[in-house]
Amino acid sequence: MEMVRAFLNSIAVAFDLPILDWIRANLQSPLMDKIMPIITLFGDGGIFWIAFAVLLICIPKTRRIGLGMGFAMIMGLLICNVTLKPLVARIRPYDLQEELGVIINLLVERQHDYSFPSGHTIASFEASVVLLKNNKLLGVPAFILAIAIAFSRLYLYVHYPTDVIVSVILGTIFALLGDALAKKIPVRKKGKYEA
Repeated sequence: MEMVRAFLNSIAVAFDLPILDWIRANLQSPLMDKIMPIITLFGDGGIFWIAFAVLLICIPKTRRIGLGMGFAMIMGLLICNVTLKPLVARIRPYDLQEELGVIINLLVERQHDYSFPSGHTIASFEASVVLLKNNKLLGVPAFILAIAIAFSRLYLYVHYPTDVIVSVILGTIFALLGDALAKKIPVRKKGKYEA
């Protein structure tokens, strides 16, 4: 794992940090400084997406969509948060900057876990891709929100771009798997079970 961390740090210095610094230099504004911490809250612990999935499960017509979101988020939790984060143990970009002698003034509290992958981004893409695949009316705004949450993690300097890129890919894969799994489960509708 030391080799992986060294590799990720070299990518961070060559690729990630210049992008984060460009965002900070060119896109930061008082308005965005107020909006981004609010947007990122929608990804905290996946609570917003979990609540939305539970709501959909309670409605017979949307039960499979909610189940697909739930299955996807369970996969993301186990593979990414429980396994990959502690295994890779990538420090946050502001911590790396401090090691390099640069102090980053954060707009949010310091995070207490590792950086790779981004749990906010994975949960958001798991949920929004399932929604987008099954219900455009719900899926389009959910997908826009997922993109905004992913960007907020960069704007707030709490994730590297490579964290977010990998998380978008993994979240989309888990969404497709969760959706496929949900479609195999019989769901009760109008007093009978339908495959």
